[in-house]
Amino acid sequence: MNQHKRRDTAQQVIRKRAVVAAAFVGTVALGTGVGVWASANGDGANAEGGARQSSDRVSGSGHRAAPSASPSPTPSYPLSQAPRTIPAVRSHTAARGPGWKPQRGERVVVSDAGLADEGRLLAGELGLAYGGQKNDARAGDVRLALGGAGGNPESYTMTVRGGRVDISGPAQAGVFYGTRTLKQEVHGGGTAPEGVVRDEPAKPVRGFMVDIARKPYSESWIEDRVRELGDLKYNELGLHFSDDQAFRIESSTHPEIVSPDHLTKAQVKRIVDLANSRHITVVPEIDSPGHLGAVIAAHPDLQLRNANGVATRGAVDISNPAAAKIVDDLLNEYAGLFTGGQWHLGGDEYQALTVKDPQASYPQLAAAARRAYGSGGTVADLTTQWLNDRADTVRPHHKTIRAWNDGFFRGTSVQPAGDLQVAYWTGKEIGAREPVEYLAAGRKMINYNDEFLYYVLGQPQTFVYPTGQRIYEQWNPRVVRGTTAVPARYDGQVLGGTFAVWGDFPNAQTQDQVAAGIRMPLRATVQKLWDPGKPALTWADFQRLAGRLG
Repeated sequence: MNQHKRRDTAQQVIRKRAVVAAAFVGTVALGTGVGVWASANGDGANAEGGARQSSDRVSGSGHRAAPSASPSPTPSYPLSQAPRTIPAVRSHTAARGPGWKPQRGERVVVSDAGLADEGRLLAGELGLAYGGQKNDARAGDVRLALGGAGGNPESYTMTVRGGRVDISGPAQAGVFYGTRTLKQEVHGGGTAPEGVVRDEPAKPVRGFMVDIARKPYSESWIEDRVRELGDLKYNELGLHFSDDQAFRIESSTHPEIVSPDHLTKAQVKRIVDLANSRHITVVPEIDSPGHLGAVIAAHPDLQLRNANGVATRGAVDISNPAAAKIVDDLLNEYAGLFTGGQWHLGGDEYQALTVKDPQASYPQLAAAARRAYGSGGTVADLTTQWLNDRADTVRPHHKTIRAWNDGFFRGTSVQPAGDLQVAYWTGKEIGAREPVEYLAAGRKMINYNDEFLYYVLGQPQTFVYPTGQRIYEQWNPRVVRGTTAVPARYDGQVLGGTFAVWGDFPNAQTQDQVAAGIRMPLRATVQKLWDPGKPALTWADFQRLAGRLG
């Protein structure tokens, strides 16, 4: 009996030594990047944080593979490379392992019911099953979860390990951006690399604006842009839908001003709903007191006229209370249709202030200013109060409000409302001040720099179609006016930027040509808004990456 027991013990010792030897061989092989190893615990995890080769892995047929009777050798892997995405991820911790790629039968699951939309979208895009809210974890899963450290609601962490993917963030937006990274990583049959991505945008405003007033765009074209913007991690879509040429959205309060070619409210709602599902805020703009030609066409009594009775193009007479009423009617009407928390009041290029002596040229405006603000009241005071009054109309709808920089005037007794953000587009307009003047006063600013970010159809005046390369290599969010950056101390007040398409000559390009023309500028712009530093890729490599990602 004792002899038999001693024989068993010797066999156990031999087996243990064999396992230790095999593990040692595996460790040596790992250091050279070749060979195989066997793990003493049989789970296939290497000594340097590589992925587990789980026996519970789902096979391509959707059936679970039978567990092996004994540990099988697993390959060693080189350290993973950082994902190649647009915009580039901010941080990637490399690891050894096979990474992850979608396979039939695998699933997307969520930790919180609030992530159901993100989970269903990703599952459909990657050809996976949507497993709903689950607490279990399977090999092959993509799990979306709320939680994690960090105060930026657009931040996320994505971990690829053990044959599965975990994406978490403090808010739904960040988790969504993590799914966009995963989608790009596995585009065209690729593999999400092993390791941990920690990512967040540098700027909270990453916008694209389109002038649908001067050039109508179809609902489907706008929705295609929403999908494109979402995949690129943009978070705003601006719609400039009222101008001298047309008013492009159905109205119940003033149907007489609506142009024949317009979007219905049902169409706008679908656009807004699609944008919301991509964490994109639709920012409407009804520009006033200039650029109201479409309103004036139906209400000619509202048009501003100079001292000689000559009509001033696009401008309403702001001394006429009826002008304020019709604009307020429209602001209140659309506040419920556009459910996001942002609003653009316009305020630019009011022609009464572009003449040499506004008080002499427009005596009715000067008289109204003196009645309201005393003998020193000016047309600029009256115009500033117009903007403040429109802000008062929009503010109760819980909107954050912006206006074009040339709607803010120097030396007025009436000051623009303190919460108005500056949409800085140019230094070329009369009265336009340097960005630092606004920033030094404590205002927040959004960069629409017309030197880099203005795609003006027909290239009128000095405008040329912007190139992605110039944006990628020369622009960053602090370059607000021309080619000069504002001092770094103001970086926190520059909230981000917006690439804008304007329709000055609407027939210069078709919708499809516009989409093609802005493709690379959009990608370059978001790269610099996500990370303003010098990009790791050359422009040529960035172009190739964009071509591969589609």
